[in-house]
Amino acid sequence: MPELLAFDTSTEVLSIAVQRGDAVLARTEAGGAQASATLIPLVQQLLAEAGLTLSALDAICFGRGPGAFTGLRTACAVAQGLGFGSGRPLLPIDTLQAVAEEAHALCGATRVLALLDARMDEVYAQAWTRDAQGLWHAAPGDAGQARLMSPEQVQAPAQTGWVLAGNAFTAYGQRLPAAPARQSALPTAGALLRLAPALLAAGAAVPPEAAWPLYVRDKVAQTTAERMAVKAAATATP
Repeated sequence: MPELLAFDTSTEVLSIAVQRGDAVLARTEAGGAQASATLIPLVQQLLAEAGLTLSALDAICFGRGPGAFTGLRTACAVAQGLGFGSGRPLLPIDTLQAVAEEAHALCGATRVLALLDARMDEVYAQAWTRDAQGLWHAAPGDAGQARLMSPEQVQAPAQTGWVLAGNAFTAYGQRLPAAPARQSALPTAGALLRLAPALLAAGAAVPPEAAWPLYVRDKVAQTTAERMAVKAAATATP
């Protein structure tokens, strides 16, 4: 088994884990704005507990997105800093694939429509299928890419056996399509570790300078004029 460090800060949860042989040490902490201050101390703590140094790792894995912009930048910046300092390669992993993997671990799902809350009344969505070898593939017709859409635009696959999984149900549950099964799931560091061996074997590791976040939304804030226009429209008399 490869020796790995993995972390994800793409949601409001900071998830971090270290794998040494068959042993995995994991922590879950508050994410969001706190992640930038706590991630590096947690890395140091878990590596020390595992008896590992950065230079002994086979790779440093991180959730590359989609997700919260600040969280993605934090994860990528920390991974790059650790990679440059240790000379170890980085393994950027799609967060929606990690959601699918976590759903499989929780309920055995092999067909997953992964949904993450994108805020601004939207969700990130991507459909994944798991083959007999345990490898995940973007579902046919999904173009191999995460999509950004309103909850009402999400369409559950017509075939049986699909599970909707992610963290979008609390905010948008009634607006998402009906499905035989729903599973709350996050892109945990444990999911990243389980995905890592196949991705490493496929040559997905990159040098630190080649690792980047995956941004699906290009715009995260409105201009002052746009905010005023929205306010005026909301208060206008019909």
